[in-house]
Amino acid sequence: MKITLEIESERLEDYLVADAVVDHEHPLIRETADRLAPTGGTEVDVIRSMFHFVRDDIAHTVDAADSRVTLMASEVLRERVGLCYAKSHLLAALLRSQGIPAGFCYQRIGVLHGLNGVYLAGLDRWIRLDPRGNKNGADAHFRLEDERLAWTLDSARGEIDFPTVHTTPSSAVVETLSSATPGPAWYEGILPYAP
Repeated sequence: MKITLEIESERLEDYLVADAVVDHEHPLIRETADRLAPTGGTEVDVIRSMFHFVRDDIAHTVDAADSRVTLMASEVLRERVGLCYAKSHLLAALLRSQGIPAGFCYQRIGVLHGLNGVYLAGLDRWIRLDPRGNKNGADAHFRLEDERLAWTLDSARGEIDFPTVHTTPSSAVVETLSSATPGPAWYEGILPYAP
């Protein structure tokens, strides 16, 4: 089911801001984004390249059974691992570093699931992209018309889409990741339920 996205701010520049989590001014973010941006590529080419990099080259914490906790985009890139939220922080930072507005979207699938909203200037519209990683049943793809996110939601099970594209990551997510203690399966029982 396709949802109508709502934006938190009418100002596109609010979706380009660098902050402590989406630290796209960090040299590692800048260097990586510049390397990933195809020479002479279109806006869509740049977005596709960065999406595939985060989805495929950055491990999802659960899939990798990794004990590290990452939050800041540069940290996710350096460590090459993160939960869905952390991966969405990285994708937003890479895109923002190239002047492409990107925000944060959420779904409830038992726990809160994080993904991105990305503005396509050439089409004058927002799309959602899910950089979670395609393992353990997840199946996200880059699509302009018919979005393909990691999970198909089941409303009978209480799974819902939150339609807002936020300018900053959820404070519940930031607080959870900031206070988490690294270790095996550190994420069990502590992930937020709502943005």
